[in-house]
Amino acid sequence: MKQNKKKFTKKIIAGEYKGKILHLPSKTTTRSSKTIVLESFFNTLQFDIINANFVEVFSGSGSIGLEALSRGAKSIYFMEKDRDALAILKQNIAQLAPDKCTIYSGDSFNNIKSVVNKLQKSGEDAYFYIDPPFSIRKGMEEIYDKTMKLIINLPKESVKMLILEHMTGVEIPETLGAFYLIKSKKFGNTSLSYFSVK
Repeated sequence: MKQNKKKFTKKIIAGEYKGKILHLPSKTTTRSSKTIVLESFFNTLQFDIINANFVEVFSGSGSIGLEALSRGAKSIYFMEKDRDALAILKQNIAQLAPDKCTIYSGDSFNNIKSVVNKLQKSGEDAYFYIDPPFSIRKGMEEIYDKTMKLIINLPKESVKMLILEHMTGVEIPETLGAFYLIKSKKFGNTSLSYFSVK
């Protein structure tokens, strides 16, 4: 009799590491971005992220940041709090290009300051991909309010563009601090909202 120990994985879609298998945390731990969302995002920004810095704020397995790396981004900053997700993130990074990746373990709402400081010291900006846990999860009811504040507090000189992955039903303001909504795209119960600097 076969033992059915299901492991969750996804493949890198394109670029230098195309076909590499990434491990995903169990679905109870974090929610991985759907392939359709990921493909749409990279179709939108495929040439823009080449040689750019990329920050994945709630990283999980790192599948968005590592896809960006495969497609030519020069440095990826990962931020993750969950211990199981962190272990898988480290495992995924190890098989690609660890020298181009930096992990900030712990609360993203605190660690964002360290990432911004690093960008400010180097005089560079980055694409920020922000995918907070859905607010329907227990203990996450305030997550979108906190995420909006995080965005409002980001210094505009550190941000090339900001992408928020969120529940489709959540009302996203047209303006958040120095950033304004340029477009939003729905994928069932998930949406992507793109913000540019004023």
